[in-house]
Amino acid sequence: MITLKGAEVSAKIKEQVDELCKGITGSKPKLAIVRVGERPDDLSYERGALKKMEAFGLLAESFSFPCDISDEDFKREFSKINENPEIQGILLLRPLPSQILEKDVEQMIDPQKDLDGISPYNIAKIFAGEESGFAPCTAEAVVEVLKTNDIDLTGKKVIIVGRSMVVGRPLSMLLLKENATVTICHTRTENLKDTCKNGDIIIAAVGRAKMLDGSYIGKDGIVIDVGINVDDNGKLCGDVDFDSLDGIASMATPVPGGVGAVTTAVLAKHLVMAALSQA
Repeated sequence: MITLKGAEVSAKIKEQVDELCKGITGSKPKLAIVRVGERPDDLSYERGALKKMEAFGLLAESFSFPCDISDEDFKREFSKINENPEIQGILLLRPLPSQILEKDVEQMIDPQKDLDGISPYNIAKIFAGEESGFAPCTAEAVVEVLKTNDIDLTGKKVIIVGRSMVVGRPLSMLLLKENATVTICHTRTENLKDTCKNGDIIIAAVGRAKMLDGSYIGKDGIVIDVGINVDDNGKLCGDVDFDSLDGIASMATPVPGGVGAVTTAVLAKHLVMAALSQA
């Protein structure tokens, strides 16, 4: 089984970012990472994003708030970040605590600074097949992994396990643009195992640690694991039991070291693109 490592894909995206940066005059583009609370997966993503921005020669600043912050207080603080002219891009780590009306925040964010495709404006562009809006970074990262590894998507049966607006649904639109045949499943899908085994490519984005194992994968299937979870031992793991894939899957991404590394690279690319458009 070939392990599809994110570092190689990230390196190719860095080349694109370096080229785009040649068109920027003045200060370096700056990313704002907005986090409420201290969820382990959010903290992991934040650390990875900060490290990636530094490696790509870009600026980043974290804005963290207590998990019990009120809706009113958070919106006031978010508005300051949103309107700051020194910030060209925003990454809002979600989901937000229940007391914050997340839909309101999605409406508030400046679409030009919305690097992770959460605003209705950018979502509409993705579902309309337009390229001028920012797609969610993780969804775009999945496509980057497949294309960089010369995996032709035309006509392929792709099974996405997960229907969120963060990954599953926007990813389905990106894959359709690549002429894949897409099936979206979820935890309540009947005969999920059989459906997955019939797919050429399985994308796990359900948010449950090691929910899928080798019994879900057909012979020589390709497995892309989007999940970032913490197992019983406190270690990061994906939605797929990676060790169980050996001898079954032809290719698979690990966690950590797979899609996550590419997601932050896509975030960096979006930041530079946002800075260029705002300039």
